[in-house]
Amino acid sequence: MFVNTRRVVGALAAAAITAVSTTAWAQVDIAKDYPNKPVRFISPFTPGAGTDTTARALAAHLSILHNQQFVVDNRTGAAGSIGVELTSLAPPDGYTICLISASHSVNSGTNPKMPYDLGRDLQGISQATSLFYSVYVNPKVPAKTIQELITYAKANPGKLNFSSSGTGGLQHFAGEMFNHLAKVQMTHVPYKGTAAGVIANLSGDVQVGFGTLFGVRSHWQAGRLRVLAITASKRSPAVPDVPTVAESGVPGYEVDQWYGVITGAKVPKPIVTKIRNGIVDALKQPETAKRLAAEGSTAVGSTPEQFTAHIRSEMAKWNKLAKAAKLDLN
Repeated sequence: MFVNTRRVVGALAAAAITAVSTTAWAQVDIAKDYPNKPVRFISPFTPGAGTDTTARALAAHLSILHNQQFVVDNRTGAAGSIGVELTSLAPPDGYTICLISASHSVNSGTNPKMPYDLGRDLQGISQATSLFYSVYVNPKVPAKTIQELITYAKANPGKLNFSSSGTGGLQHFAGEMFNHLAKVQMTHVPYKGTAAGVIANLSGDVQVGFGTLFGVRSHWQAGRLRVLAITASKRSPAVPDVPTVAESGVPGYEVDQWYGVITGAKVPKPIVTKIRNGIVDALKQPETAKRLAAEGSTAVGSTPEQFTAHIRSEMAKWNKLAKAAKLDLN
């Protein structure tokens, strides 16, 4: 039996084009109707924490913008990994999103036992904000600059401790990066939360701390703590007279406590883009800008591709530090 090869190939090609076109139109229709029911917005930390207040601010604006409720759901535990795991296991329809922080990239980049792969099982929607840390000391420490702190630490090995909100978190790694790049040996002392660590700094139980300026500003202004530098790549307009750690003699040092929104890796791109556009719109609102400025934060609003790449880059960065510094996180 004779078969017209050209005709068969043409028919197959036409069918393939039709299938692709149908899929594309279906995705457009999904995005057009999204959301048509409440969206679960997971906040993986306790109410009142930085991630939670940011999630609630974004959820409030997204609810108004889309005339559909974005409901904040606090799913705490396991250093924020429970909320992210729930997001990774949710149906890939865009009705479960989650706000994460830089600490999640630390955990995922250094802990092979995590129940998900942040760079594979999830995708970025948008990095919402960028927030530097400050490096501060108890006033009894004889150091008013980063260089003086390094000199004192080298002259008194084992005498300085630094606090963190818990082992394996961003504050812990901020201190370990300082140890590694400045070639000093400050001892890590983990606490149950940032507030407990600040209290330990105030009492003198520990001498050095790494945390947001917003969290220690009142103590700094009252002279109960001394801020030496910020961890940003460049000086901040919020505190223009405070130098960066890098310019103070520790080149390459930068720690960013960013917040961003993620969802499952298989959620359709048109839906992801629609959520991202809403986040960007929220970040442009005057009340949002005012709140971020008060905290020392900067609005970002990156694309899904940019944020996904940033997450993977951060995971690699902290993994490299853990190996180079031979950190034992158990």
